[in-house]
Amino acid sequence: MDLRTARKNNKKDYRRLRIKLRIRKVVNGTPERPRLSVFRSNKQIYAQLIDDQAGQTLAAASSGEKGILEKKGTKTEKAKMVGQLIAERAKEQGHNTVVFDRGGYLYHGRVKALAEAAREGGLKF
Repeated sequence: MDLRTARKNNKKDYRRLRIKLRIRKVVNGTPERPRLSVFRSNKQIYAQLIDDQAGQTLAAASSGEKGILEKKGTKTEKAKMVGQLIAERAKEQGHNTVVFDRGGYLYHGRVKALAEAAREGGLKF
């Protein structure tokens, strides 16, 4: 989605996209320190480890995966599970430090829960 389309369609999308682009000017993932990107939809939450230099996703986790989807709980609890899962997958690949990209969302609620769970799982950011 580009700025023009977002501006026409929805003010919230336009605002989030502007914030996202402002964050992305500063936050870049490298092979040594990948970017932990978060996307939050109304029902699910997704996390990816991205190497921006190669343009490649190194690891991914979402609340729609088999192990998390079947469990009962709130969306915030599922976000914590996703944070633990992405930390586990990052550790398997040998990544201990990451750069956190909140994707234009406020650092609150599900995004905060995911970040704190990733920290508890051993990721440093």
